[in-house]
Amino acid sequence: MGRKQRERGWPAPPEPLPLPVVDDHTHLDAVVDVAADGWDGTGTLEASPDLVAHLKRAAAVGVPRMVQVGCDLEAVAWTDVAVRLHPQLLGAVAIHPNEAVLHAGVREVAPDGLDPDPQPRHEVGLDDAIGRVAEVARANPRVRAVGETGLDFFRAGERGRAVQREAFRAHVALAKELGLALQIHDRDAHAEVVEVLLADGAPERTVFHCFSGGVELARTAAEHGWFCSFAGPVSFPANEELRAALRALPPELVLVETDAPYLTVHPYRGRPNAPYLLPGTVRTVAEVTGRPLERVCADLSAAAEAVYGTW
Repeated sequence: MGRKQRERGWPAPPEPLPLPVVDDHTHLDAVVDVAADGWDGTGTLEASPDLVAHLKRAAAVGVPRMVQVGCDLEAVAWTDVAVRLHPQLLGAVAIHPNEAVLHAGVREVAPDGLDPDPQPRHEVGLDDAIGRVAEVARANPRVRAVGETGLDFFRAGERGRAVQREAFRAHVALAKELGLALQIHDRDAHAEVVEVLLADGAPERTVFHCFSGGVELARTAAEHGWFCSFAGPVSFPANEELRAALRALPPELVLVETDAPYLTVHPYRGRPNAPYLLPGTVRTVAEVTGRPLERVCADLSAAAEAVYGTW
């Protein structure tokens, strides 16, 4: 999708929040027009008007800080540069579970029915790909999390699931080794994700990104002090189970995110997403939990700093 086509679909900015909130998980490399910036994996982002404009647009509505997530080799390299250049950003880096399957050379049709689509980056073996993630995480103090990593059983068959599990365990070990937070991708694999965390020992700060479980998983997370980050789907009319899970969590374990450019908040579902649209999700959290919006904003910011530190 070209930049002009995307911009025609951008929703209007929402009313600003009363207090600043952190976007706990966003993919700005997929939001901005990276190709137009001339990014080749080693370039500069300083002259990126698209990125700067998105950062300003978010700050104007009360989202001055965000966690930029790079979860393929190209996005890891982009994130490494972006978080050094822009003080609004911290980074999370990993090999996404669906990427791990391709790096491991698995080419099977999964429950999603899609044929594998390997790219040139997948010629790098899985161990070497995770090694590159580790290099970036060790060398860049603005990378504060390993993620997103985890299990995606919707997009993995039997062989792929085995690969994902081992890649997940390697990322868990890396997060603990470096004292970083862990951001988890969990799709159709709630019990299996919890099993790995309990067997291997979860990092001290563990986040279920784009939380998609119900009350049972929320209670398990609360029991172990794991954070749950809610995105646009919490606002979708059909997702009452997700809202029940939100109500089951203590406020100090709740985070919010856009997962941009995906999962745009209601009523803009299907249109492009970016950090400036996070206030819609924040207001949904306030409505669902019955708490004052200012209190929710303050609690969300405190939770983000508990996970990632200050910036």
